[in-house]
Amino acid sequence: MNYMPPRRSDGTIQNLRVQQPWSPERPFRILSIDGGGICGILPASILAEIEGRFLGGKSVASHFDMITGTSTGGLIAMGLASGMTGKGLRDFYIERGPNIFPTKGISGAARGLFKKAKRTVAAVYDADILEQELLRVFDHKLFGEATTRLCIPAFEGRHGEPWVYKTPHHPDYKKDRSEKMVRVGRATSAAPTYFRSLKELGYELIDGGLWANNPIMIGLVDALACFDIDRRQVQILSLGCGESSFQVSEDRSAGGMWQWRDALRGAMKAQSLNALGQAFLLVGKDQVMRLDAPESPNPIAMDDSDRAIAELPNMARSLVESGGHRIREMFLTTEANPYIACSV
Repeated sequence: MNYMPPRRSDGTIQNLRVQQPWSPERPFRILSIDGGGICGILPASILAEIEGRFLGGKSVASHFDMITGTSTGGLIAMGLASGMTGKGLRDFYIERGPNIFPTKGISGAARGLFKKAKRTVAAVYDADILEQELLRVFDHKLFGEATTRLCIPAFEGRHGEPWVYKTPHHPDYKKDRSEKMVRVGRATSAAPTYFRSLKELGYELIDGGLWANNPIMIGLVDALACFDIDRRQVQILSLGCGESSFQVSEDRSAGGMWQWRDALRGAMKAQSLNALGQAFLLVGKDQVMRLDAPESPNPIAMDDSDRAIAELPNMARSLVESGGHRIREMFLTTEANPYIACSV
């Protein structure tokens, strides 16, 4: 008989959380990083550029009070909270990404046909290889050992509900501190059709991008719920992995499964724009800085390591060149207070 674990939401606290003190003189800075597979090279490269230009190579993590990331963004978030720099993460993606998303030995056209055929019946890529690569980064570190507050979304399939891993930055957050970072990374990045789900204690965990590919509101809502801060104290740097264009064409307007076979892309775009809009409404558009590649009708696929490595570091350089003054002014003038986890 299959064991059915309880819903994680069964333990939800019914009353408001007791807000933890926060100085009214200090901003609360959030770094939010989208999902996007190998296109995580873009946000990692943006962070590397910021570090190289403004911080003398030091990690940007010390300037943020909370980091939230989905899928590849979750891996970057945990990497930063484990002591890595943006440069180290960018180099990891460039060096090890082709091992996770292999392309050698298959031509571009043949590779596309092979992936489409395989994705109809199974995951395209080997999750064991992904896990081995994550071990290179995180070793056996626990989620509760993070040096920065983290919120990392996944999705639980047995009960069909959102799941957010949270560091113990509030006394109510006790469930996730003993999770291994490698397992959290596997859960948040288990993109359907690309990697198999993560089976954990009876749960089926898959990519948080299913419902929060842009996790900006996860970080913002958690900050406002947990800390005694005014909305205008919050400052957010939101990093994307490249926007793809999506329009309801004449064919799509007629309906049909074939015409809407890429509906997930449209849903993810809508989720991202909606989350950004909600954040703008809550804290003011002037308190949010969004850096992303321009919308493209030919976006880089989340497993196209060749194009991502060739194009995205230069795109990151251009984005930081144009936005560097505002980045430095909003996020780099002071370091965040050291994060101390709440005791059990």
